[in-house]
Order: sequence, then structure tokens, then C-alpha cells
Amino acid sequence: MAKHKKAHCEADLRARILTQDIPPGSDLDEASLAIEYGISRTPLREVLHRLAGGGFVRIEENRGAKVESMDFATMRVFFQTAPLIYCSIARQASENRSSRQVAMLKDTQVLFACAVKAEDARQSGLLNHKFHQQIGEMAQNPYLFAGLNRMLVDHTRLSQTFFNPQSDADEARIKKAIEQHDAMISAIEAQASDLATDLTLQHWDLSRDQLEKYVRPDPLPLDVISMKNRRNAL
Repeated sequence: MAKHKKAHCEADLRARILTQDIPPGSDLDEASLAIEYGISRTPLREVLHRLAGGGFVRIEENRGAKVESMDFATMRVFFQTAPLIYCSIARQASENRSSRQVAMLKDTQVLFACAVKAEDARQSGLLNHKFHQQIGEMAQNPYLFAGLNRMLVDHTRLSQTFFNPQSDADEARIKKAIEQHDAMISAIEAQASDLATDLTLQHWDLSRDQLEKYVRPDPLPLDVISMKNRRNAL
């Protein structure tokens, strides 16, 4: 039972961090979490250390654990690195994939499309995470896979914006993402590495602008800016 609670705690904290139910930079209170998940402090600390190893949390001496932040410097590196890792992963996945892995990827894609249709942003983000992680496993490259997993933590947190459409254009982008997933699966299955790489880059370009909204907020309205010229403004 204790082992089951520990596994549940780790899986649930991963999901809550990925969906920003626990926001970036949040302090994680061990006492509260131990009570919430019904486990003692020792197994909880083991969970937190595992999450730290995956890039979900940071543990600082004498200060406890906190969710990894998404500050400007981190996001700058993310946007520089993501297309490089994704394209390298796609090429090697198409070269090394197994039929069983392709079948599993297709199953994940079906669930992803259903979540999108149901307008479930949380589940869409988590299944998109799983989809790209499975492609990473196909690549059979432990060095790239470690980088992919760390990058996906931030990508999935950012994707909550992408999977919450605010306009017809946003909905069209999500529909296009599903189509691109299908095309990527076909290219990987056919071991067409050049095509898989090209499709992956197109897929990244589709979501990049939406993801950047997280770190590039909309400008202030003109009437707010003009207040600085008002004599009685505080």
C-alpha cells in the first residue's frame, strides 16, 4: 500500500506541475504534501529527489524543494534548443523505431485527438507530452532522451496556452497539430528520416508563436499608457 501511495504521489505531482496546477517557482511544503498523499516524509523526499532528477523541481540546501521556474533566461535557452533536439530525435526515431513502438504511438495519438476534441486542455497537454516522449524512446539515444525529457517539462507547461484556444485561428492551429502528428507517425513508420525531420520542424513552428505568449505578454492598452501624461495620474 505504501509503495502504491508513493507511486501515486510521484505521478500526481508530475501531472500537477506539467499542467501548472502547481505554478512554476512554487515552494513545496513537505509537511502538507505528506498529509495530502498519506505518506511519511522519508518516501516523500525520495519522490522529490526523483522529480528533481527529471527537471520538475529544484532542491536547495536548507530551503527545501520548489517547482522549477520558467524565468526569462530559462525560456531563452528553451526556444533556442527545442528545435535542435526535436529534429535530432525525429531523425533517429525514424531510423531506429520498432513496429511495436509505432503501434503504441498510434494509440497515444488516438487518445490525444479525443482529448483535443473534448476541449480538455489538461489531458491534451499531458498526451502531447507522452507522444513526443515516445518518439524520444524510439531514437534510442540516452543523451538526446535526457535533454528531451527536461525540455518537455517546460514545453508541456507552456502548452496549456496552446491547448486553450481563444479564437478560430487558435482552433485551426490545434487541428493542424493533430494532422502533423499523423504525418509524423507515417514518416517515422516509413523510416523517411528527412521527411520526419521536416515535419517536426513544421510542427515546432506551428506552436512556437503561441508558446512565446507565455513570456511575451500582450502590450498594455493605449488608454493605460496615456495615463502617464495626465496631470492628476498617481
